[in-house]
Amino acid sequence: MNWSTTQLIWIAATFLLFTVMVALISSWKTRGDNLETAEGYFLASRSLPGFVIAGSLLLTNLSAEQLVGLNGQSWKTNMGAIAWEVGSMFTLLVLAFFFLPNYLKVGTTTIPSMMETCYDKSTKTLFSAIIVIMYSILNLPVILYSGAVVFENIFDVSGMFGMSKFTAIAVLCVIIGVVGGCYAIFGGLKAVAVSDTINGVGLLIGGLMIPFLGLALLAKETGGSSIMDGVRYLLDNEAEFHKLNAVNAWDSAQPQVPWPLIITGMFFSNIYWWCCNQSFVQRSLAAKNLAEGQKGAIYCGFLKCVGPLYLVLPGIIAFYLPSIQEQMQSIAGNPGVSLMDQAYPMLVVKCVPWPVMGFFAAVMFGAILSSFNSVLNSASTMFTLDLYRSVFKPSASDVECVKVGKIYGTIAGIVAICIAPFVSYTGNGITTLLNSLANFVSMPIAWTILGAIVFKNIPKWAPKLITVIDVVFYGVFLLIKPVYPTNPTEEIHYLYAIGVLFFVDWIVMWACNKFAPRKEALILKDVGAVDMTPWKYRKIVAIIGIILAILIYLLFSPLGIAAAGEPTSWLNVWGVAS
Repeated sequence: MNWSTTQLIWIAATFLLFTVMVALISSWKTRGDNLETAEGYFLASRSLPGFVIAGSLLLTNLSAEQLVGLNGQSWKTNMGAIAWEVGSMFTLLVLAFFFLPNYLKVGTTTIPSMMETCYDKSTKTLFSAIIVIMYSILNLPVILYSGAVVFENIFDVSGMFGMSKFTAIAVLCVIIGVVGGCYAIFGGLKAVAVSDTINGVGLLIGGLMIPFLGLALLAKETGGSSIMDGVRYLLDNEAEFHKLNAVNAWDSAQPQVPWPLIITGMFFSNIYWWCCNQSFVQRSLAAKNLAEGQKGAIYCGFLKCVGPLYLVLPGIIAFYLPSIQEQMQSIAGNPGVSLMDQAYPMLVVKCVPWPVMGFFAAVMFGAILSSFNSVLNSASTMFTLDLYRSVFKPSASDVECVKVGKIYGTIAGIVAICIAPFVSYTGNGITTLLNSLANFVSMPIAWTILGAIVFKNIPKWAPKLITVIDVVFYGVFLLIKPVYPTNPTEEIHYLYAIGVLFFVDWIVMWACNKFAPRKEALILKDVGAVDMTPWKYRKIVAIIGIILAILIYLLFSPLGIAAAGEPTSWLNVWGVAS
């Protein structure tokens, strides 16, 4: 990037303006809030409205790595990556209609505390320790590192300031860690949620610019003159490259998502992430009432349906852009360079005009911050409430717990900042370890909660049993690396294993409930934490959401625009494609 001094000053000024504006609005919205109580600090005094929950859920889920990763997947494969976005609609409806009413009914503060309510203290302590360690030692450093790398790849910080890439990444890790830590440590959950909402609006505006600017650039580079010319270019080349198809064969190679997994393994995995993962669910637990919590989850489902426009389609556009193809060819084969990870940064640099680059940088920075401060806040919450107050000092007051939470958050943030720059020396090791650990415990955590809701006589030791079964089964799956019988050169997608484990755990929990029932039936009592009146329009809005998700899949299928280029395609009949 060869920006002039004036351009750099403008970009820096607009970046700082938007970033400071977010901080000031977050500070203003949290003024007067009581952050001395555990509920006020960790659960925003249970005061969050639906639109804030929706924005915070979206930004907690959306990381810089996801922006680059999903667009990289679509660059390499096709539109199949929309499964991670559109498929979330169904799971968020499960959260709104099934999990959230039960969480709020018993006044849940953390997922492990729900486990103690339904089982015993040892179950809570076991899963609390596992999750806190995962968040603190693995998630936080990887989030910092991947965010810093994305920022460096897009904005060439090392080139701007004449420093090595390692130094630039280290500096960015410090900046992201310090700013994100300030939100999470000093502002509590409400400051995190408010900043997420504002950054969410900015992300929708900034992210949605990319596909339209990209299509205009594609048209210009291929002899067209308008955005529609760019669209026609995609359609005209579909018959040859099949990039707009989101329905992949059942034995497709990774990173493609085989179609059966959309309704099995991916759906079950998403139940863990959206319904049982503390960093996500904590936003919904802070709802002022059940109706607002349901609104937040369902609204977020609609926002996820918009995701393919800025998380998947830009990768397809980058695939077709001649200028990016030339750049890719020039760096292909370079050691340590992943072409998939270069697609989105290259497109941004090519198509975003410099006057709005500062705003886009601030939006990206906000997305990175959100991932970091959300996980840091959740780790601090669980350490304080589920370990410190529960195991080490049950008599700790709210004021002491808030103080301990801030101290732990500070220490965890500093450790993450110190570790993050060195992730580059592990290759994919730490990321692979992170994903593997999540898959080892995802179904046991999900079924520990599900079992308590579905089965009323489930014994207290059942969660420990399914944890052992899942660790052994998934460990064996990773070791033997089974391949598809119809495609022996490709390993079976890991989500198939998750799909099998879901049903195995279901059978085990059913058997425990049937043949080894607890002495007294489990009854989830309403503790009066919030108003439990459900949202009046939840059913009709949910139906609209389901129809929307199905229509999106039909659009990006052989029944829709993926049929472009075929002689009988309705696109050709109607003259949409050339």
